Amino acid sequence: MYSYTAEREAIFDYDPWYLVGADGERRVAIAAGKRHGAGLIARFEGMESRDQVAPLVGLSIVVNAEQMPRLSGGEYYWSELVGLQVVTVDGRSLGAVERLFETGANDVLVVAGERKRLIPYTPRTVQAIDLPGRTITVDWDPDF
Repeated sequence: MYSYTAEREAIFDYDPWYLVGADGERRVAIAAGKRHGAGLIARFEGMESRDQVAPLVGLSIVVNAEQMPRLSGGEYYWSELVGLQVVTVDGRSLGAVERLFETGANDVLVVAGERKRLIPYTPRTVQAIDLPGRTITVDWDPDF
């Protein structure tokens, strides 16, 4: 599995998990977890065979927001940014944040509008985030 926590193994500090997919969500309790190669593996309570966990492959792991540490001003969880509308400093709409990913140098917003754009999540590019207004203002050329 892949973890978006700052330290990958920190995902095991959250319990329970909710595994979410097209068919809904399922609550699972973690019996054990560890690093395995470049990823992570986990064992869930009450599931002892690969056949029992096979239907869980490809699902997203979600935890309760109350389990997450409070952030300082100006910091955001990626989940808070997904779905926000992205507009340029001059008010042009670019679409909505579909997801984010990390590159090592900086995180990147994947913005889906009339086309997909990859916008660096840097202080120079991201000018303002308005969670109540559900918008992110960016200094970005719409033609790029």
